[in-house]
Amino acid sequence: MNFDQIMVRYGEMALKGKNRKAFEQRLKHNLSIKLKAFPNTKITKTRGRMYILLNGEDPHQVMAECQEVFGIHSLSFAVKVEKTEEQLKEAALLAFHDAKDAKTFKISSKRTDKDFPIQSSDLNPLLGGHILKNTDGVRVDVHHPDVEIKVEVRHDAAYVTAQDYPGAGGLPVGTTGKSLLMLSGGIDSPVSGYLTMKRGVQIEAIHFHSPPYTSDRAKQKVIDLAKELSRFGKSIKIHVVPFTAVQQKIHREMPSGYSMTIMRRMMMRISERIAQKQGILSLTTGESLGQVASQTMESMNTINEVTNYPIIRPLVSMDKLEIIDISRKIGTYDISIRPYEDCCTVFVPKAPKTKPTRENANYYESNTDFSEDINRAVEETYTIEVSTSNNEQESNEFSDLL
Repeated sequence: MNFDQIMVRYGEMALKGKNRKAFEQRLKHNLSIKLKAFPNTKITKTRGRMYILLNGEDPHQVMAECQEVFGIHSLSFAVKVEKTEEQLKEAALLAFHDAKDAKTFKISSKRTDKDFPIQSSDLNPLLGGHILKNTDGVRVDVHHPDVEIKVEVRHDAAYVTAQDYPGAGGLPVGTTGKSLLMLSGGIDSPVSGYLTMKRGVQIEAIHFHSPPYTSDRAKQKVIDLAKELSRFGKSIKIHVVPFTAVQQKIHREMPSGYSMTIMRRMMMRISERIAQKQGILSLTTGESLGQVASQTMESMNTINEVTNYPIIRPLVSMDKLEIIDISRKIGTYDISIRPYEDCCTVFVPKAPKTKPTRENANYYESNTDFSEDINRAVEETYTIEVSTSNNEQESNEFSDLL
């Protein structure tokens, strides 16, 4: 006997009202994309639950994929059996062995089919006794068991559910709009993208590339980071902005202490333009308050002036160790620490202003016209679309992608 399905339980999605159906449909869609490598699987939906019918696919491989899909609170292996004592005993033992380190267990039975001859109060000790008889060193604990085995006897068949596996939580990607993630090659921005996706946001990424100061290996880092993030949603577009001319002009024309601030303001202007063309309503950054000079309260205030777009900052209250922990968990850390620098490390001033003002930034920018440089950067932006299941596809015609 083997598990033949996986039960999917919702998290906060279950609290939705009249729009809950749309959230469920999106979750089902996202699961179907995630499980393309398992063509025999079939997803069915009942009120408050989804079931993934395995149809011979490896249950543990399918489970691992499902655990990366946002919107799922928990999952369990399940098996559908005939309503016979022997079948129920075998299924209960299978469910117990799924929890490899369990020393205590509990049987919870529910008898929807009242014609089934064994009552729930008798079924629990019957199945529990079978497990005790066929295992060593385990015992029943009805209050704090290591694993709870759930048995439901319905009219069509009996269903036995094994231990709970944690889901990714959050909301299904694509249910709360789109955001443009400012994706560097560092540790912070991919974590910010991951946390934004967890709130149901579909992300596209923008990356500022400054050859020859930044190499193709630095760009490849960003492509690889986006591929990792696509595991938690679907394919991700990366809009690659040629930023060399803008950075060179900032370095030549702007005061050294304000160059970092003005560079970030230029990035925000370009990002807003790209977002508008893509129908995206917000920007997402990896900023953490006080971490570097451009992330002080004063810097954020000055940089924010150039855009009316809402800016999502999931990391704003986190310290570096918390961010690193998440990056390790989601598989981006080892990519982020590759020794290939991004444009933020080009022309770094020796003493960047930590308390820049809007008045000074506007004054310095008023002495130099950046409009043509920004227009050119937007026009020459090209897009790469990546996912974990295909190779990146590149287009040099930005307008064709709109």
